[in-house]
Amino acid sequence: MDNNSLKEILKTYEKKKLLAEMELDKKKEQIYSSNARLRKIDEELNSYAFSTVKHILNSPSKEYVSNLQEKINNLKQEKQKIINSLNLDYDLSSPNYECKICNDTGFVQKDGSSVFCNCLKQKIFDIEYNKSNIGNLEKENFSNFKFNLYSDEINYEKYNSNISPRENIKNIKSICDKFIKNFEDPDEKNLLFTGNTGLGKTYLSNCIAKEILSQGKTVLYQTSSVMLDSIIDYKFGKNNSLNIYNNILDVDLLIIDDLGTESINNIKFAELFNVINTRLLNQHNHITKTIISTNLSLKNLFSTYDERIISRLVGYYNICKFFGEDIRFKKGSN
Repeated sequence: MDNNSLKEILKTYEKKKLLAEMELDKKKEQIYSSNARLRKIDEELNSYAFSTVKHILNSPSKEYVSNLQEKINNLKQEKQKIINSLNLDYDLSSPNYECKICNDTGFVQKDGSSVFCNCLKQKIFDIEYNKSNIGNLEKENFSNFKFNLYSDEINYEKYNSNISPRENIKNIKSICDKFIKNFEDPDEKNLLFTGNTGLGKTYLSNCIAKEILSQGKTVLYQTSSVMLDSIIDYKFGKNNSLNIYNNILDVDLLIIDDLGTESINNIKFAELFNVINTRLLNQHNHITKTIISTNLSLKNLFSTYDERIISRLVGYYNICKFFGEDIRFKKGSN
């Protein structure tokens, strides 16, 4: 991302931070206008805070500091009693920042340095890579997930399964719930979604993405063909794609869509294996998970990719086979 684009994003952070702080000041004034004692307490707390710093610098006696701290604690207790009596549904002690980790600054401290907060990383991912691919999460989430779009008919000849498409998607949903809940567990397997188009693979990936984003983690979406082309361009020096290459390896959740649509050659096989294998290693004690989606059947998948890739998919991925009728035609009537 160029510097001008980054500056524009940071300007929006400054505005968000300022608005949150102004909103808190407005709420405080409303409360103060009807509760003079609460205003007085906050004024005294601010005064004591200043006095504490001033006297600590002058090496005061332990008794003085102890007495000062006792006064502060008493005022805080009185303040809390008043707030409790008002039944406020917001916190007067801190602005309602959108990101509680960086307080809408976009930066956090790590190992003594200032680094991008995950919320800022995600905004950059959304602009540069994700674009419209996971841009509809307000609609495509578990709250709107409908099991009744899937048939409850059991038809072994048609689906090659002893359970109905509806029961199957419920099982897959349970696997996804477990994946989300245990995301930080290095032993929790990744996800491989396989099946025809129109069965909800992308929708379910977006549902998971929304939940992972709500945990303050980063999500990067790439089609297999675009991802591998970007990596190869970087490796051969065709463009400066170092950022996307590093992000593919390090992002908390990588969603690789449409595996099998890329042109096949040994170089791409090697790079695909490198991505899958590197992310399994959880480098630098950083848990990374991957969701791979493909329209290929398991038989075609196993005959297309080499043994190294298949061994990783079989050993480290929960394979979720989608089957049934195309649900896209049913959504409009539900």
